Amino acid sequence: MATLPWNPGDLAQAETNIRRLAKVLTTRAAIAQTPKEVVWALNKTKLYRYIPVVAESERKPVPLLLVFALMNRPSILDLRPGHSFVEFMVKQGYDVYLLDWGCPGPDDKDLDFGDYALDYLPRAIRKLKAVSGSEEFSMLGWCIGAILVTIYAAVYPDDGLRNLLLLTAPLDFSQKDAITFANWVDERYFDVEKVLQRFGNMPAEMLEYGAKALKPVENYLGSWIRLWDNLDNTKAVESWHAMNTWVTDNIPMPGGAFRQLIVDLYRNDRLMEGTWVLKAKPVDVSRIRANLLTVIAGDDHITPPCQSESIYERVSSTDKESFHIPGGHIGIMAGSQAAKTTWPHMQAWLAARSGHIKTPA
Repeated sequence: MATLPWNPGDLAQAETNIRRLAKVLTTRAAIAQTPKEVVWALNKTKLYRYIPVVAESERKPVPLLLVFALMNRPSILDLRPGHSFVEFMVKQGYDVYLLDWGCPGPDDKDLDFGDYALDYLPRAIRKLKAVSGSEEFSMLGWCIGAILVTIYAAVYPDDGLRNLLLLTAPLDFSQKDAITFANWVDERYFDVEKVLQRFGNMPAEMLEYGAKALKPVENYLGSWIRLWDNLDNTKAVESWHAMNTWVTDNIPMPGGAFRQLIVDLYRNDRLMEGTWVLKAKPVDVSRIRANLLTVIAGDDHITPPCQSESIYERVSSTDKESFHIPGGHIGIMAGSQAAKTTWPHMQAWLAARSGHIKTPA
């Protein structure tokens, strides 16, 4: 009897894999699905509150505000059901809020760190206090979001911030040899004024290229190889699809903020030098008194550990912890091990400091 030159089962699996590949190449994954509502908005910025899922008597009294970067979507914090930091914290009984900066338009090209950290953020916090009924709150800043919350905590140390969580925080720019970006944007090689004169805002495509070029083989080939090698694994493909949807959905960075990032921070280290003044207010990190947890990714090539470590010694907080964890800039919060390592540690730290609160008079 003649035999087929292939195994019919293998052919069926190949057809399934081709359909999966076609889907991830032609569609966007459904991400950021945890139920939420808009409670405040200003310009492009929106403040979301996630719908509680536990009884009021079981909720943590101190609300939590999440602040992400200016040039990426905050949906990385709520990537997909079953693998979402937001979903995890809501189920733990936190009253969770998320500040979404939105996508800046041409009219936003002059917005800078002072506008976001000392105007938009305080207004959003006032609304958070009104909605939650709490005068105290916790705040988590990730990447450039960590710069923004650090500015706020330094300028307004008495505004009710109880707990400050910093994730892969690019705050110290003194060790330039260890910071690849610092060398790339040196004034000898990069003319920030010409770029902003041409575009107004820093284009998302240029920001994305800069981030990927730090690890070109990994970012341009490794990701696709991993997808190809795991096409017969449904969960792995779903995970890849969700992450790729987020990675390819970048937004421009307001020109004013980008200029400050390059000139004030990467080139002159004004935050840690204590010479940064925003909206006529000195930004002095020694004024920070909130309980502090700084989470540092040991393999971070975007924000090397040296950028996140020195804040621990600079603040006036008496309750503080520096938590080092293996992994990369995004992986420690959105990778496969995040739900087993980073999230539980952060939640336990925060839970111990989210007890009795002050309520409005």
